[in-house]
Amino acid sequence: MDVKQDVKNQFGRSADFYVSSDIHRNGGDLNTLVKMARAEGTENVLDVATGGGHTANALSPLVREVTAMDLTPKMLASAEQFIRGNGYSNVSFVEGDAEKMPFDDASFDIVTCRIAPHHFPNIEEFIKEVYRVLKTGGRFLLDDNVAPEADAFDHFYNKIEKIRDYSHYRAWKKTEWLRMLELEGFEIQELYRFEKHFEFEDWCNRMHLSAEEKTTLTGLMLEADEKVKQKFRVQSDSGKIQSFQGEAVLLSCIK
Repeated sequence: MDVKQDVKNQFGRSADFYVSSDIHRNGGDLNTLVKMARAEGTENVLDVATGGGHTANALSPLVREVTAMDLTPKMLASAEQFIRGNGYSNVSFVEGDAEKMPFDDASFDIVTCRIAPHHFPNIEEFIKEVYRVLKTGGRFLLDDNVAPEADAFDHFYNKIEKIRDYSHYRAWKKTEWLRMLELEGFEIQELYRFEKHFEFEDWCNRMHLSAEEKTTLTGLMLEADEKVKQKFRVQSDSGKIQSFQGEAVLLSCIK
C-alpha cells in the first residue's frame, strides 16, 4: 500500500476527530497564522491539506475566496460541514494532492498549510507546487511539527510518531525547512516557534490505537535515554505516560 493511500485510510476514519480536536481547532498558532496572513479582503487563498478545515474557516471572513484542498474525500466532507455550519459561503472544496495540485500557475495570493506536511512523502515537490500556484509577491504560510536538530532527538520523535500514525512520513528539522524553502526561491520573512503539549491518551486515541500499540509507545518513552525524556518533557506516573512536549514552527515567506 502506498503512502498516500495510507493517508486516505487513516484520515478517512479520523475525519470527525480532527474537526473536534482541541490542538487543531484552538491552537494559538492558528490565531498567529491568521495575523501573519495580513489579509486585506481581496485575496484568493489556497489551504493545502485542509484537514478539519480550521485554517480555511478562520481566513474565510477576512479574504475574498478560499479553496480548501485535501487528499481525503471524507476529510473534505467533514470540513465542508464544519465551515458551512459556521455560515461561510466563500469556501470551495477540492480533492487534490499537495505534490501535484490541480490549479493553474499563479492562481493564489496566499497559500497556507497547517499541521500536514509531515505526511507528504515528496516534500520538495510540495514546495515546488506551492511556489508554482502562488502569484509573484504572494505569501506562503507554513505551520508544522518539527524535529529537533540533534539526530538522536530527531530519530526518537519521528519513531514514536510513525508508530502512532502509519501515515506519518517525516517531521523535518527547522534548518531543513529553511534550506528547502530558500533553495526553491522563497524569501523567509518571519519564523515563529511554539511548544506543543500532547496528552498521551488523546494523542493515541486520535489515531484509534490498540492497547498493544499504546503499550509499545509507553515502553519506548519510559526506556528512552534520560536526555531524550528531558528534551521531550515526558511525564509519567506509575508506569503510564501522562504527557510529553514537541515543537512546531510557523513560517511566513514570500515568492
